[in-house]
Amino acid sequence: MKKIQGKFNSKMLIYGIGGIVLLFLLTLLNPFGYNDLGYREVVETPTGQKYVIFNNGLYWKIPGSKVTTYPNVITISHRGSDTGSTVNGTQILIRFNDATEAYAQTVVRFLLPDKEADMIVLHSEYVNKEYLALKGLQPYTIECVKNSAQLMDSEQHYSGGRAQLSQFFQDQLQDGLYLLDVEEIVTRDSMTNEVKRIYTSNIRLAPNGDKVRKSSDLTRFGISIASATIENVDYESQVDEKLKKKIEASTREAVSKQNLVTAQQEAMTAEAEGRRRLVEIEYEELQRQTQAVVQAETQVKLALQDKEKQQIAMEAAKLEAMKIKELADAESYAKQKMMAADGALEKKLHTYEEVQRMWATAFQNYQGALVPTFQNSGGAANGKGNAGIDFMQIMGAKAAMDLNMDLQVKK
Repeated sequence: MKKIQGKFNSKMLIYGIGGIVLLFLLTLLNPFGYNDLGYREVVETPTGQKYVIFNNGLYWKIPGSKVTTYPNVITISHRGSDTGSTVNGTQILIRFNDATEAYAQTVVRFLLPDKEADMIVLHSEYVNKEYLALKGLQPYTIECVKNSAQLMDSEQHYSGGRAQLSQFFQDQLQDGLYLLDVEEIVTRDSMTNEVKRIYTSNIRLAPNGDKVRKSSDLTRFGISIASATIENVDYESQVDEKLKKKIEASTREAVSKQNLVTAQQEAMTAEAEGRRRLVEIEYEELQRQTQAVVQAETQVKLALQDKEKQQIAMEAAKLEAMKIKELADAESYAKQKMMAADGALEKKLHTYEEVQRMWATAFQNYQGALVPTFQNSGGAANGKGNAGIDFMQIMGAKAAMDLNMDLQVKK
């Protein structure tokens, strides 16, 4: 029994030692690897084979393999401070076409190739990310931004060329540096008569119109640009002074233009107000003229109406006069006819009555004696009546005779 137990303990000890040795070998040789998110790993086997792990997580590798880790995106920063980028460089000194200098702050994010063959070629060329960034991407970034600055002068840049400079920068990073041709322009100053030579840089163009470029390592390795920005350009003091003077001049010009615009607007407003007032005056005068014309026309119409009324009244008066005349003529004619018919009996009777009334009145007023005081018998007997009555009868007969009236009643 003791013999069997001793054998069992010996086996356990051997197994334990073997396990420890195996664990040590696994730890030493490490046949497993792990790729973090946002990275890729280039694996080199002991036999010289290379492959790339793009996926995140555990993967199997041959023990003794060499693993090199690259970030999927390499950031080259030239801000003059540590920003956590792959490379943190100082600001880049650039020179514009007019020989003025400035410091540029840039940030470029490079996307490493997503094809295994391109990545293996890139790794074979640069070995690791640090060498790639410091010896490949950073110098290329500096060269591109310097070459872009040669395409404009400082005044063009601060006068609105910032976006254009960024476009030149990104285009060269992606597809290769422009080949530039320097052109000399000779001018003469109109004031001093001094000869000036101006040099301008132009992009060389191929016969088909394409830009001629220097070949880029990025294109050869399949690296692309995720983003490229020129965050700031800090000009040298003389440029700042020049910019300050230009800003002051622009400000004065802007103020002058604004004053001119204000004056023009005030003049236009005054002119418009004058025209408006003139229109009002013309309208008021036109109203008065119209009112006067209307009043005159009304008066003329009233006069015409009054004339028409007068004419109508005159015509009516004439008609009335004619009517009266005709009536009078008719009445006179009728009376004439009547008088001719009865011998003017009515007139004669009227006259006779008047005569008789006059004699009656005269007789009534007579104060003398109608009967003689002394009478003789012969006279009385022969007279047969009163003398006054006889007188009246005689006068009445005379009047009738004068009027040619026959007082006898004809049977």
